[in-house]
Amino acid sequence: MKTIHSDDHRLHHAAGEFIFGEFRPPFEKPERVELVIERIGEVGLGEIIQPVTYPDAKITAVHDAGLVAFLESCHREWVAAGRKGDANSFSFRARRMRDDRIPTHVDGKLAHYAFDQGVPITATSWTAIRTAVDVALTGADLVLKGDTYAFSLCRPPGHHAGKDYYGGYCYLNNAAIAAQHALDSGAKRVAILDVDYHHGNGTQDIFYDRSDVFFASLHGDPETEYPFLLGWADERGVGAGEGFNANYPLPWGSDYSSWGPAHDDACRRIEAFAPDIVIVSLGVDTFKDDPISKFKLANEDYLKMGERIAKIGRPTLFVMEGGYAVADIGINAVNVLQGCQNA
Repeated sequence: MKTIHSDDHRLHHAAGEFIFGEFRPPFEKPERVELVIERIGEVGLGEIIQPVTYPDAKITAVHDAGLVAFLESCHREWVAAGRKGDANSFSFRARRMRDDRIPTHVDGKLAHYAFDQGVPITATSWTAIRTAVDVALTGADLVLKGDTYAFSLCRPPGHHAGKDYYGGYCYLNNAAIAAQHALDSGAKRVAILDVDYHHGNGTQDIFYDRSDVFFASLHGDPETEYPFLLGWADERGVGAGEGFNANYPLPWGSDYSSWGPAHDDACRRIEAFAPDIVIVSLGVDTFKDDPISKFKLANEDYLKMGERIAKIGRPTLFVMEGGYAVADIGINAVNVLQGCQNA
């Protein structure tokens, strides 16, 4: 299995994040990717290749052009406003506030586009964000052109980024952009399986009214878990998309005995959908020692996860999302890939 990777991810390295009532070193940090790359080399998973550069139109096929332009210019606007450090919002849009007018000041734009404070933008973040898209698209093309599996080691992650907003460590939705690219390249149906601990609210938002993409997400119950405001089981899609969205909210403390059957059901629904390609939003923050998550999967469970994905029997692109128990992130991510490849 080929891995697509770029050292550009290191250019996104925030000074810290405000979480759980304190400003602390970020959980989403370059070391995450470095440990995955190290593990890929240890087990001999396969070749590691550089991404190809794709046109911006691949991004705006999914995301609002205003969001994309702002992410690119944000830090320059921040500095021009006399600010130092990383750009971040201190205000957020709420119910019945206007969304048809975008302020001209950087603080107003941050309030309009960001939905939390987990997305600081540094002077060099845009290069990392943009390259992560190319990493995902390069992997998609490998699978579309005949590879059974490919792994796009994206950073920053993407599944919380919606059509016209960003948050949750995510700026652009790498998996969604890859899915749309697959459709534009001739695929008739694409399935996205999100196994990250947190609901893929952005991916759901992008495809919620469509029948050409089936989205399934296993995640912490929004009654108690971030991002809180999406991810309930009754969210099944709308209009043409009704029945093509499947959420599996699970309670804190869930281990593989409850996670595994939900995963199997999601995979069976994907099999029934019969996609041309499967895209897996691969978050491994379901691990029992993850510092910001509350599931209890063990190292060996990720092998079983990969084995079940392989049984779907479709070309599959893995796109890296979350996972913050840094010491084990390489083991767990690569276990999924090996479980799939060796099934």
